[in-house]
Amino acid sequence: AIGVRRDGQKVLLSIKNMGGESKAAWGMFLGDLDARGLKQPEFVLVDGAPGLEAALVALWGEALPIQRCTVHKHRNLLGHAPKHMHDELSEDYRDMIYGDSAADIEKRRKVFLHKWRLKCRAVADSLEEAGDRLFTFTRLDPSQWKSAQTTNAIERLNEEFRRRIKTQTVLPCAETVPMLLWALMASGQIQMRKIDSWETLAQPIAPISLDLAA
Repeated sequence: AIGVRRDGQKVLLSIKNMGGESKAAWGMFLGDLDARGLKQPEFVLVDGAPGLEAALVALWGEALPIQRCTVHKHRNLLGHAPKHMHDELSEDYRDMIYGDSAADIEKRRKVFLHKWRLKCRAVADSLEEAGDRLFTFTRLDPSQWKSAQTTNAIERLNEEFRRRIKTQTVLPCAETVPMLLWALMASGQIQMRKIDSWETLAQPIAPISLDLAA
């Protein structure tokens, strides 16, 4: 789990091997953060694991703004479509996600669903599965949209860690991983920069405005 402070600085909150991604496992993970004093976040970005979303709602309620990673959903959509449709699907998806405004994204979402229900129903069903949580980022200031759409911060942290241990083919045990990662970060060998446009983080999150009927 990575947190973002009001000044835009990313902070590693916790890393644990829970043995799976069930609701119970994520509940224990989040419960530990809660016990250590973490207050309810204002915005949560997840990769789409059902157990994580269920655990977040169980701890902090349905009103918690949860954003599904748009990159993970893109991969899911490609997995439901024949290969010869991948380029067209990717272009349509990016046109939708990177719209100029919330209203523009809402309009393009409806067009996307109408088109892909006819071309490949499984793609449309996969997009609808994410529901409004794929578009929660539109409730933020537009300057935050890029940072709030994907879990790239965690992916980059994983990449930095792998790059520094690539000469170590085998680690002694699973417990070595978090210890080594903490050591690399504490020594400054791995650093996390501030998110872009952090100055607008103080702005309140807008109420749900997307018309999800499509």
